[in-house]
Amino acid sequence: MSKTVQDILQLIKDKDIKMVDFKMVDINGQFRHVTIPVQNFTESTIQNGIGFDASNYGYAVVEKSDMVFIPDLDSAIVDPFCEIPTLSMTGNAMIIDNPENRPLPHYPRNIVKAAEKYMQDSGIADTMLILPEFEFYLFDQVGWKVAPDQIAMRLDVNQGHWNSDVEGTGCIVPKQKAYHIAKPFDASFECRSEMCMLMEEMGIPIKYHHPEVGAAGQFEIEPLLGQMSKLADDTMMIKYIIHNVAMKYGKVATFMPKPVYGEAGSGMHVHMLLLKDGEPLFSDDNGYSNLSETAHYFMGGLLKHIASLCAITNPSTNSFKRLVPGFEAPVTVGYATSNRSAVIRIPAYAKSPKLRRFELRNPDATCNPYLCYAAILMAGLDGIKNKIDPHANGWGPYDCNLFNLPEEEKAKLKGLPTSLEAALDALEEDHDYLTAGGVFPEELLKSFISRKRAECSEISKIPHPAEFDRYFNL
Repeated sequence: MSKTVQDILQLIKDKDIKMVDFKMVDINGQFRHVTIPVQNFTESTIQNGIGFDASNYGYAVVEKSDMVFIPDLDSAIVDPFCEIPTLSMTGNAMIIDNPENRPLPHYPRNIVKAAEKYMQDSGIADTMLILPEFEFYLFDQVGWKVAPDQIAMRLDVNQGHWNSDVEGTGCIVPKQKAYHIAKPFDASFECRSEMCMLMEEMGIPIKYHHPEVGAAGQFEIEPLLGQMSKLADDTMMIKYIIHNVAMKYGKVATFMPKPVYGEAGSGMHVHMLLLKDGEPLFSDDNGYSNLSETAHYFMGGLLKHIASLCAITNPSTNSFKRLVPGFEAPVTVGYATSNRSAVIRIPAYAKSPKLRRFELRNPDATCNPYLCYAAILMAGLDGIKNKIDPHANGWGPYDCNLFNLPEEEKAKLKGLPTSLEAALDALEEDHDYLTAGGVFPEELLKSFISRKRAECSEISKIPHPAEFDRYFNL
């Protein structure tokens, strides 16, 4: 049931709230916030919102940057990380118009809602369910410096294999051998359990948590399937909880795709399926891996547009240090069952007709989740509308380990972009599927590409320590 203003005012009274915090999201998918004393929170605040300058958020031009933030009452929670009792809400950015405000089409939360409406208006489906898997590292120490006299990064994990001679307890996890390892080697168990308990308290059902492959402190938390726009909000809150609980335990969390050389990278695999009138559209007992023609067309859309999608689903230069062979990361444009080497994997364990689905394995959590999930949906809908058959296009199914193919066979396969620059090139050339129905504004995509190209240019100018190792004495 939707919350009313009176519900919020009663919650404020019951919890003795002193501050009300409004969380917004920028183009990079990071929380920004504005906080007001509780006595300033009234019905007028809900109706008229809080004014802010959107130009600093990356998705509006300066001359049209004055916006208002309208809080979503259903998102109201008591923030567990604030010592002063604080009520936290997210919401939507609106353009200031007379006599009424209207949604800012550039705002990420509005884009994911626009994508859902586009899906519903198409008549194809009315609901998209997704399940993102959150892989991340927990470090005991981390630091970096980029300066003329020093370009350095240092991190440490007490149980890291490099500490075998100094840790002193014998609880050292061998390199790349941490998957599902139990206590006492799983030293952050209580930390992650607390993360999951808080997520549950905030209305985010959790499937499980466990150690991942990377022995330098890699873990995974996986929620249950949920409606796409809610999971976009939940993604922001899950990351917020993980970062804050980690700090409480004296650790630091990172979703950086490849923070540790030689260890597994962290992805955010996204499982997905469509419903119409409550019935699954991806299930077919007679289809390949029990998936329907609609599901295959959806996969076809993803695979056709995968290069341009990577600019949105993998929007950091570091993302492409993860998408390399040898670490269970996908590098091949194709689909298969129970095969982690293809970019689309169909889980064999999802046997129930209502749960039959597939996962897109290339995304990582440096993405803006609203843009990521909306782009995935738009690519899949384009596949359904244009009946893009992945098998007919030579994208599989690849029911073999693609990493182990002979080199001459690997050469025949199409791979993902190998750099952010290449993905941005693809997005410039291939984005009509995103702008269909006005879901992604053309101006936003131009701004996004421009900002990311500037990042690439800046990082490309910085000498790398490995370059000293290879070239200093030549």
